[in-house]
Amino acid sequence: MKKSLILLIVVFMCGFTSCATSIRTKTPERVFVVQKRPAHYKVVKVNGKRYYHWSGKHYTKTRRGYVFVKV
Repeated sequence: MKKSLILLIVVFMCGFTSCATSIRTKTPERVFVVQKRPAHYKVVKVNGKRYYHWSGKHYTKTRRGYVFVKV
């Protein structure tokens, strides 16, 4: 009786816990955010996605500003 109760408690506890506590994705070490785009930017579409181009680099718009991306 006591062993079956302990086994039931262990099974119950394992059923409601997860081994995965967080998911990490591969992100660059440093991300530079540009708050405002310059006046001489151009909008380009690459593979159907919209990018902003200035100074020879492509940027994408985020909530925090514009982030450099490799296209």
